[in-house]
Amino acid sequence: MTTSPAPAPAVDDRHFSGDLAMDAVTLRVGDLELMSSYYENALALQPIEERARVGGEVHRVLGRGGVPFVRLVATPGLPGVDPRQAGLFHTAFLFEDEASLAGTVLRAAQDPRSRFAGSSDHLVSEAFYFTDPEGNGIELYRDRPRDRWQWTNGQVAMDTLYLDPNTYLTEHLTDEVSADPGVRPGIVGHVHLQVGDVETARRFYIDTLGFETTVGTHPGALFAAAGGYHHHVAMNTWNSRGAGPRAAALGLADVAITVPGREDLDALVARLSGAGVSYADSGRSVSVQDPWGTPVTVSLPGTGTEELLAR
Repeated sequence: MTTSPAPAPAVDDRHFSGDLAMDAVTLRVGDLELMSSYYENALALQPIEERARVGGEVHRVLGRGGVPFVRLVATPGLPGVDPRQAGLFHTAFLFEDEASLAGTVLRAAQDPRSRFAGSSDHLVSEAFYFTDPEGNGIELYRDRPRDRWQWTNGQVAMDTLYLDPNTYLTEHLTDEVSADPGVRPGIVGHVHLQVGDVETARRFYIDTLGFETTVGTHPGALFAAAGGYHHHVAMNTWNSRGAGPRAAALGLADVAITVPGREDLDALVARLSGAGVSYADSGRSVSVQDPWGTPVTVSLPGTGTEELLAR
């Protein structure tokens, strides 16, 4: 007796697949060696690969365990990060457990080039915030178990409660991660953006790209995700209300997203075409810009450092 293989799950033409994941964030930096050494020391990342392009532009990928976290692009002639403009609010690095998070937080706090920006209990997660030497925001966090997240009418309960950093380190730091935070893995969990207008961001990131709203009632902000996560992307106007298209500057150069298969890219292309949004399709990735000129790249799994460096 022969049996037919089970059909592949249908792709939702309106939304991203629940198996979506965030990938390495690209930053344009003015001082490559300073920024590279900062991410190596403060976040325990390791250089994975580097490429020099025609004209002298250098791209360097750093990560943990061979998994890319950031791509730094040396562009020293550009103006610095302007916190009032559209762009990056923070890149959020997700760790598996309290000890992994505590070890990295201690490492970041001990680097004199870090600027500590606070810590919060968000109900779904515990988070610590820093700013790197060129003004790019960083979040270090771990998720609480999903069965402890509270959902009402399709939206997840999140808050900003005080989280004492010294108490957290005392309770969760272990000798292993104190000696070497890089022994524990991590990933890019989400990316939080600054935008000029929340409704315009909603039309692009929800209606066109295909994320689903997870928190839509927070003043001046919108949180969105795929697959029931609390958020893969967030957009706020807290510093950037009314900001127009981005001028060339240091800071965020690409938001990278991974989807399971080509059918997901085909569905994305259909949504972009239907909305009249220009895009580029390489076969393995679709590239588009949001309304403020922030590049977003949606790719198939298995994107290696060679492909990342070639973007």
